Amino acid sequence: MDSGDDGEALIGQALLRLQDGVAMAMSHVRQRVVQSFVVFFFVLLLLWISSFLYGSFYYSYMPKAAFSTPVHYYYRTNCESPSSFLCSYPVANISLMRNRKHVLTFGQVYRISLHLEMPDCPANQELGMFMIKTSCFSRDGRQVTSSARSSMLRYRSDLLKYLETLLFLPAFLSGATEQKQMLEVELFSDYTDDPYSPSVTAVIEILSNKVQIYSSHLYIHAHFSGLRYLIFNFPLLSALVGISSNFIFLSFLFVLSYMRLLLKVEWGPEQHRADGLLSDRDENVKNNQQEDGKNAAGDAAERLGPLQITPTNLSQQKPRLQVHNRQTRSELSESEASPGQ
Repeated sequence: MDSGDDGEALIGQALLRLQDGVAMAMSHVRQRVVQSFVVFFFVLLLLWISSFLYGSFYYSYMPKAAFSTPVHYYYRTNCESPSSFLCSYPVANISLMRNRKHVLTFGQVYRISLHLEMPDCPANQELGMFMIKTSCFSRDGRQVTSSARSSMLRYRSDLLKYLETLLFLPAFLSGATEQKQMLEVELFSDYTDDPYSPSVTAVIEILSNKVQIYSSHLYIHAHFSGLRYLIFNFPLLSALVGISSNFIFLSFLFVLSYMRLLLKVEWGPEQHRADGLLSDRDENVKNNQQEDGKNAAGDAAERLGPLQITPTNLSQQKPRLQVHNRQTRSELSESEASPGQ
């Protein structure tokens, strides 16, 4: 019976140890899972903040790389002379504002060009060279800058035209293509907007009343240099470097803050104990000083004894002496009167 009880006790102890071990292992696993989740959450948060900071820097630092807008010309047709249909030069007024914001960034160099889609007709071939004048105006109507450029259609011989017509005849008949030429005229090669008087409108004028145009577009391209050139031409590498730099900096700040918090928690109780001991010592010193003062005052009073009489004590003792004298006098008078009786 004793051996059976001992075996059951050993089995019970083994089961308890096993249960404690499993509980400790589960607590360790749970702690590791919580720590991993916290670390993953903070890493994800730091990555999101780094990406947000880089995106904010990109959209605030990088200007718009290209801008295009259609150009619509207007002219007068109330001509007195029947030989010319256009009474004035074609003029277009273009706004350089979008959503109440300037299209051009201050300090950035731009290349401004005009694309003309012109029919390859005898009228434009006979026109030859023509001038294009561009003027930029500020909000108060002051002219900021202007330029004048010349252009003309490309020359092609009659034989080349016949061969092209025969070769692209099906496309011409189906309307897939047209007999036209695209002209690109560079209006400004390195235009920089003035921050004190920014341009808000541009006026384009073609100095010919015989020109024929299908359509026209104004293109503005930014010439990047330095850091903007690297960010624009290598966007993925720039984003990787920027986000990584922000992540490293934020991680360093987070680690420093965490270490400072740990040191504060570790040194906090000892510092409180030291402060408590110092305060107790100060209180004991003050109490000792007060007790020493009281003892000194008591010793002085004992040494003075009955000689220490204040004027208030004298004033209190005078009535007592007068009352004592009156009592003695009355006693004497009573004693003298008693023998006579």
